Amino acid sequence: MKDHKELDVWKESIELVAEIYSLTGCFPKEEIYGLTNQMRRSAVSIPSNIAEGAARQTEKEFVHFLHIASGSAAELETQLLISKKLNFVQELDSLFKRIVVIQKMLGGLIRHYRNKA
Repeated sequence: MKDHKELDVWKESIELVAEIYSLTGCFPKEEIYGLTNQMRRSAVSIPSNIAEGAARQTEKEFVHFLHIASGSAAELETQLLISKKLNFVQELDSLFKRIVVIQKMLGGLIRHYRNKA
């Protein structure tokens, strides 16, 4: 397995985490234990699961954690839509584009390791 810090998808997801922390810093204070916390956890889960999977013994385990990371990306996308619906944010196009890129990269890695098997 590659060192997770060499994976472009890991690097991209780290950037996403920074953006989410910045964005949620402007959310209402009463959301600190609600949507703010949930969005931050979902964002952090993406690179964390990539790293954990890369540290596992088998490619099958790695793929499993890549699927979890992909699920966290979908969860974050939903939470961003909710935050827009609640008028906590206005413009999310750049974040949605970044999430799509990450999901495509994760999908590519999953296909790569599945085809190797």
